Amino acid sequence: MENKSEEITNIGLGAAILDQGMANIPKSATGENITMETGPDLENISRMHNDITSHVRDYRWLAIGSIICGISCIGICALINSVKVRERRESDPEKAQVYSDDARKLSFIAIAVWIGLIILIPVMMAIISYLLTLKD
Repeated sequence: MENKSEEITNIGLGAAILDQGMANIPKSATGENITMETGPDLENISRMHNDITSHVRDYRWLAIGSIICGISCIGICALINSVKVRERRESDPEKAQVYSDDARKLSFIAIAVWIGLIILIPVMMAIISYLLTLKD
């Protein structure tokens, strides 16, 4: 055991982790320990995959709300992207995140344009009627 602890202190922390059963550390011709690169940790990859898929939101209700309370054609595009998010959430989480961002942006654009039109049309009517009264 004492020999093992000396070897761990000589190798360093990174190689010590490898030496604890993850991989054998080969010796070079001079007797020094050689650190080996290991492959990706499959548990961490699956955990990262689950973290990504659990955080991908589809914004379905926001897209439906943008169809009802916004410009419908833009809201329909947002709903299409929202459906694509649900389809690709498990198989391709990176692409699902892109579709999720697009669905959110399109929903906000649809609602913002609708609110802008609701405000802009009465203001333009007031300006036009004021200019017509000045003309007479």
